[in-house]
Amino acid sequence: MISQPTQVRDAQPASSSSVLSDIPADDVFICCGYTDMRLQINGLAAIVQQVFKLDPCSRCLFLFCGRRSDRMKALYFEGDGFLLLYKRLERGRYQWPRKESEARKLTSQQLRWLLEGLSIEQPRAIRNVGSVLVI
Repeated sequence: MISQPTQVRDAQPASSSSVLSDIPADDVFICCGYTDMRLQINGLAAIVQQVFKLDPCSRCLFLFCGRRSDRMKALYFEGDGFLLLYKRLERGRYQWPRKESEARKLTSQQLRWLLEGLSIEQPRAIRNVGSVLVI
């Protein structure tokens, strides 16, 4: 019996929910610059420890991106072992900070922006006002 080919549906818009945002990490660090995406758990943990002087066994989520900017790896220590996640975008690219070789702590809003394809450095929509003279 020959099976019928399944119809591919149109791609749905990107969702703001992600497995990465559901990880119960204390902090999220983005490792700026380029990372060799051939590295696995030991290599990425060594970068976290030796280059960024952070503890890879902490309850933090560490994010890495290569030169193509369409793939991301996430490293997380669950208490009994490491979890390595790999995500490849089918369309689009991550807006990854490239100028610095540091690990920057992200807020939950910045993580959401990153996962939605936006820059983590967004201009403020409403600026704070210093002092106002009211007459």
